[in-house]
This record gives sequence, structure tokens and C-alpha cells, in this order.
Amino acid sequence: MIRIVAESHIPYLQGVLEPWAQVTYAPVIDPHVAAEADILLVRTRTRCDASLLQGSHVRFIGTATIGTDHIDMDYCHQEGITVVNAPGCNAPAVAQWTLAAIGQWMQVNGFAHTHNLTLGVVGVGHVGSIVARWAQQLGFNVLLNDPPRAEREPAMATLLSPLARLVNECDIITFHTPLTHEGPYATWHLCNKDLLRRAQRCRLVLNAARGAVADNAALEQWPGDVAIDCWENEPQINAPLLKKALIATPHIAGYSRQGKQRATTMMLQALNNHFGWQIPIPVIDAPAQGASHVSLHKILDSYDIMADSALLKANPCDFEALRNRYTLRSEVVD
Repeated sequence: MIRIVAESHIPYLQGVLEPWAQVTYAPVIDPHVAAEADILLVRTRTRCDASLLQGSHVRFIGTATIGTDHIDMDYCHQEGITVVNAPGCNAPAVAQWTLAAIGQWMQVNGFAHTHNLTLGVVGVGHVGSIVARWAQQLGFNVLLNDPPRAEREPAMATLLSPLARLVNECDIITFHTPLTHEGPYATWHLCNKDLLRRAQRCRLVLNAARGAVADNAALEQWPGDVAIDCWENEPQINAPLLKKALIATPHIAGYSRQGKQRATTMMLQALNNHFGWQIPIPVIDAPAQGASHVSLHKILDSYDIMADSALLKANPCDFEALRNRYTLRSEVVD
């Protein structure tokens, strides 16, 4: 019988796979645990590389996350290991976090009208597209930056702006890129000391992408406001940056009930496709593309982001526990 090892913190999974495989749920997947598996089902906390997989029988890895930077894709390809992820699964939830953070910042700073503010969205994929659409509905002037997409889709080029324009013209800049270290569009420390120095108009920077997209030491020294969900060196996060941040959360921007359901169902569907199984796929009660119409009031009413921030600020050493025990919220809906 096929053996599955799944991270025990992946929700909506227990009891679903047992008719099809022998399943073990583990809070931590180490080489000893992985050695017993044909299939691994993981989150970002499990680094899937040679040190974990060498000598194992693993031939399929499913990650209940949008990204794969915790997986050595070259190694898996070389070893014939199939890897599937869940692109866009939590995009509406991250967009909810982003606009809730901006709304709270507006209230703190006495901004009554969105039309006086320019929002720069760096990365216009699953999350950034929803952030941009909602922000335009709310009345923000929105500038978009995504060089890789402009290169792939020439028709999009006229809708996108150089990063330098966002740095010069935006009051708010929010990052929604993957984390990449190489190539012409590498995003490691894309938000760095030089960018922040040049962002004279900007008053708020948000990072709900990957921690190292923003240089946390540079953000710590920057005089503007910060809303941060993804940190470098999690769970050992930058204490001065935590103290400085207007909003600080423990990497839970995407932690909605519907987002977690989407991630799990996308893995289940991939297992069905790969192994010919017929695992039932549940229907999710919120659209993957996010609500059609939102208001700032509706977003703020749907999510008390300041409560999450207060918990982390009061208990920074509990970063991982706050994340693992997070009460999944509902996404904003029409």
C-alpha cells in the first residue's frame, strides 16, 4: 500500500486519504520520518532537499502552499520526484490582509479618502491582481510593477510601470512577488536600503510575500510605517522591526478557512490525477478570484488585523505557536 506522510498542521486532510493509502501525520518531517514515505504532503516549514529525501522512496511531494522556494526543484527533477503546489490558493486572504492593513493605517493617520493616495503593487500575480482590483474599486490610484509578466505578456506592458516610478510616486508600496535569488528579476531584498532611501513620498511598506523579499534590517531603520506578515529568519524574527511595525503578524496573511480548503483540495486533485484515485473534492464557499465587489468597511469588518498584531507583539517568542494554532478566518465575500 502507498505510504503518505503529511504534516499534521495541514487542515482539512485527516480522514480523507485513509481509504487510498497508509497515512502518517507528523508535526515535523525529518529524514527518519521521510524514509517511511512514498508521498510527502508538506507546508513551507519542511525543507525538501537532498538532506531530507536522499535514500527515501519519496516520488511525489504536494505542498499546501502557493510557493515552492522550500523545495529543491532541481534535485526533485533529477530524482524523478513529482512536485505539485497550490498556486493562488490563499490569494483572496492575502489581499484581505493587505487592504485591512492599509485601512487601519489610514485610520491611524487620519486619511479619510482613498483617492488622495497612490498604491504601488509589486508583483501582479494571483495576489497582486486581487489587491489591485480591490484597491481600484476603493478609489486608490494604483500603479503596477511586474517585469517578468511584462516580458511574458507583451499586451500587459502598457498597464505596468517600472519600479522606479512606484518608488517615486507611491504613498504605499506592497510586495506580492515570489522569492527568487537569481536572474534579471531576482526578488531577494528587492525592498532594500536603496529603494527605501529613494522612496521619499512613500509612508507605508507592506510585505506579505516572502520574508527575504524585504531586507528586514533596512525596514527597521526606515522612518516610515511598516506592515509585515512575512519575516526573514522565521520564527526568530527581528525584534526592533517587530517593535517598530504598525502591524506585525506571524505569517498568517493567507490563513483563511477557504484558502486552506483550496490548498488541500488542490493537493487532493493532484493526487487523483497522478495516481488515478477518486478522492472526493469538496466545494468551497468563496471564489478563488476573490469577491467581485468590496468596500473598505466590508474588508475591515471581515478581519480584525490589529488583534492578530497585538498577539504577536505581546508574544514574539510564540511566533510558531501563534501560526500553528491560528483560528482560520473567513474571507471577505460579496
